[in-house]
Amino acid sequence: MHAYRTHHCGALRKSEVGETVRLSGWVHRKRDHGGLLFIDLRDHYGLTQLVVEPEMGFFADVERVRQESVIRVEGKVVARDADVMNPNLPTGEIEIRISSFDVLSEAEELPLPVFGEPDYPEDIRMTHRYLDLRRETLHANIMLRSAVVKEIRRGMEDKGFTDFQTPILTASSPEGARDFLVPSRLHPGKFYALPQAPQIFKQLIMVSGFDRYYQIAPCFRDEDARADRSAGEFYQLDLEMSFVERQDVFDAVGPVTRDTFAKFAGDRKVSTYPFALIPYDEAMAKYGTDKPDLRCPIEMQVVSDHFRGSGFKVFASILDADPGHEIRAIPAPGGGSRAFCDRMNGWAQKQGLPGMGYMIFAEDEVKGPLAKNIGPERAEAVRDQLGMKAGDAAFFLAGKPEDFLAVAAKARVLIGEEMGITDKDSFELAWIIDFPMYEWDEERKKVEFGHNPFSMPQGGLEALEAAKTDEDFLALKAFQYDLVCNGYELGSGAIRNHRPDIMYKAFEVAGYGKEVVEDKFGGMLNAFKYGAPPHGGCALGLERIVMLLADQENIREVTMFPMNQQAEDLLLGAPAEPDEASLKEVHIRVVQPITEKKV
Repeated sequence: MHAYRTHHCGALRKSEVGETVRLSGWVHRKRDHGGLLFIDLRDHYGLTQLVVEPEMGFFADVERVRQESVIRVEGKVVARDADVMNPNLPTGEIEIRISSFDVLSEAEELPLPVFGEPDYPEDIRMTHRYLDLRRETLHANIMLRSAVVKEIRRGMEDKGFTDFQTPILTASSPEGARDFLVPSRLHPGKFYALPQAPQIFKQLIMVSGFDRYYQIAPCFRDEDARADRSAGEFYQLDLEMSFVERQDVFDAVGPVTRDTFAKFAGDRKVSTYPFALIPYDEAMAKYGTDKPDLRCPIEMQVVSDHFRGSGFKVFASILDADPGHEIRAIPAPGGGSRAFCDRMNGWAQKQGLPGMGYMIFAEDEVKGPLAKNIGPERAEAVRDQLGMKAGDAAFFLAGKPEDFLAVAAKARVLIGEEMGITDKDSFELAWIIDFPMYEWDEERKKVEFGHNPFSMPQGGLEALEAAKTDEDFLALKAFQYDLVCNGYELGSGAIRNHRPDIMYKAFEVAGYGKEVVEDKFGGMLNAFKYGAPPHGGCALGLERIVMLLADQENIREVTMFPMNQQAEDLLLGAPAEPDEASLKEVHIRVVQPITEKKV
């Protein structure tokens, strides 16, 4: 018999009744039922119930053993009586009457409970992550993550992609976040950067003649953590393809994404392929965000004309003040109660806005201060445009769209949830396309790249040369796209700018001269001078995919060893102060930040 186990703790069934078996695992739970002692023994695979009878010589030892101690038992498999079977447990029809018992590793008193999974402070969970990972939900999340990676790899290989690894110690890449820097011992005063993404390398792979690349790539960005973004490091499905247009990229990664979601979605619905294509401008107009939650059917509309020159002076004067000002309406089907409208208005104030005006639509009139001020004819015109019925409401926001759209987007989602019209049991995937090539940098008063600077502008060199004013450049679109799902950006990509002449011009528009491009991106630029294929690709965040499938709201719940929100590894104590010898070896001297003295 094997030294530790003949079966794992999720394997035994009625067919093994009568066999003598050996199991090893953790003491998950103990229960004393009238002299009989019951133990739920747990390992990676599941739970098996053990029964210890009082006459056994080791009974007292079993009574003393703490939860989460590791034990080895031997005993006979017996069938449970019908009234004590556990239908929720794969091993619920049997139990083990143990005849021998050994403690392989005694557990001290636990700082963190494993059984029952109560909420616990994050600092304790992160410090004792090895205990946290024993909890059923988190253990299942990590196994789901592994299964998702396996499915993605299978899908990519079936699509003809080859897995290549790219360097970790490299030069800085233009991904928009801060780099993590690694000092060089051999080259004093010089630093490597950990890759924010394999962007440049995957493009060089295409230039090197490899047609379809993918990688489950580690990425490193020194940016603050939030619920849907890890601090420091994350993994992404990274891919690139040669001789492709945008639709070719969609047709490669879209079905793999759809099949992955469908495999692990359970009873939840998943968008059929092909996914919807939503231009960026349309997404901002209808949903107020470039990562809309399409489970909510509500679409915003511009209703400025109904308020222009109206009796509601506040909105009319806002429209007169600037041609870029708008009045947006957020329909609220079924929201036509004063209590709900007042609650939403109060919510908007907590978000930093003055509030949200509203109209309530009855059978033969439109109610509310806004309707009263603009008059019944205009109010009915608003009803007609929005398609409102009796019992519905609509909320209104005014001013520069960029000043209120973030709140409007949240309001739209909140209304959908409050009114019960958001389909929570679905995954709605869509591509957001036609992103602006450039955006206006208000602080520096100049045109700047709006997205990845290596994206191909729509219209190519001709479009760049035809544009003369800032407004012309801001109107240019790029072959850039995002994949979104349920209000999250899953990934981003583009058809790349593979021509040096277009690259020089694109950077020139953003205020970067030829010498800057050659200094910062000379490796890739030089490669393009020796024959570069048209190419494109994208990258999807692995943790976000798993987070959605696991029905979690925090990315740390699907990451095995995450850092906390302050980018600290509480388990191993990183970041830590290095000793002087280590610093000297890499030619580094630490200068502490100057802090102002309190008076």
